Amino acid sequence: MEKTPQVSNEDAAEFTLTADNERELADILSRYPNKQAACIPALHLCQDQNGWVSDAVIAFVAGRLGLSTAHVKGVVTFYTLFNQHPVGQHQVWVCRTLSCALKGADAVLHRCEKKLGIHAGETTKDGKVTLRTAECLASCGTAPMMQVDKDYHENLSLQQVDEILEKLTR
Repeated sequence: MEKTPQVSNEDAAEFTLTADNERELADILSRYPNKQAACIPALHLCQDQNGWVSDAVIAFVAGRLGLSTAHVKGVVTFYTLFNQHPVGQHQVWVCRTLSCALKGADAVLHRCEKKLGIHAGETTKDGKVTLRTAECLASCGTAPMMQVDKDYHENLSLQQVDEILEKLTR
């Protein structure tokens, strides 16, 4: 069983929100019945600013929400949309659920791996793209599909995959 790393108070000082994001966090906290309920949106806000959820981010969120670092780390490790390590400038998620698999998800993934020169779970050497797979991206009727950052690309052909990746790697 993997132990949750302990985060010192000094680590929490390593991460702070920008003034705009502090205001956004205050707004988030005002919309929830208690601070614990705001954990996921607070983590998303911090990840958007930092690019990933570091130990310093975990300590910051735990401190601001009055939660243990173990609780916040549990949330981060449970949900796949939290980056636990630095990622590329862009993230490409290839859906591999049954609908996408039946419509060519494996070919889409292999094309991405070939074009980017990496495998799923890796980041290009230039730091531009991290390639990932997802079990479901909730777009079964438009398979095969992939998500690039926050944008969906659906009913994909391999030519479209090439065009999308070309734009990302320029």
